[in-house]
Amino acid sequence: MHEFSELVEHSTAFSLNALNAAQQSAINGLQTSAATSLVKTLQMVQLQKAISAVGMFSMFDAILQEQLQCADGFQAAGELLEAKDEKALNQLFSDLRLAINVLKHGRGRSYDALVKKSASLAFRVKQPDEAFFNEGDVAEISTLIEVDDQFLALCAEVIHGVAGVVNSACQHGA
Repeated sequence: MHEFSELVEHSTAFSLNALNAAQQSAINGLQTSAATSLVKTLQMVQLQKAISAVGMFSMFDAILQEQLQCADGFQAAGELLEAKDEKALNQLFSDLRLAINVLKHGRGRSYDALVKKSASLAFRVKQPDEAFFNEGDVAEISTLIEVDDQFLALCAEVIHGVAGVVNSACQHGA
C-alpha cells in the first residue's frame, strides 16, 4: 500500500496545481468578460475537487479490503487504529469517511452526525439553514461539504497516515 498512499499525496498536489491554474485563468478572464464558460470553468474546478476526494477514498477502501482481507476496509482500519491507540488519526479518518458519504449520498445519518459536531471539524459542513458556503460565489457548486484545497490535502494526509499504521501492523503481524 506504500505506493498508493504516496501516490495519492503527490497526485493530489499535482491535481490541485492544475486545477488552481485553470481557476486562476478563469478568474483573470472574468476581469474583462462575463462569459458563461468562465463561470462554468470555476464550477468545474470545484466539481473536480469533490470527485477527487470521493475517488481517493473509494480506491483506498478497495486497497484496505485487499490488504486486510475483509469486506469493510474502513471499519477494519478504524479498529486497527483504535487498537494501536491512534485516537486523533482515527477520529480524523472517521470524520472524513462521514464527509465522503455525505458527498456521495447527501443528507442522511452521516450528514446529521457531522452537523452535530461541525464546530470541532477540520472542514466545513453546510448547516441545515444555509443555502451557500459563500453567498455570491459563482464558483460554488451544490455540496454539503466544502471541498477546498485544504480538504483535499487533509484527505490525502489522513490516507497516508492510516496506510502507515496498516502497513506497520501487517508487517509486524498486527
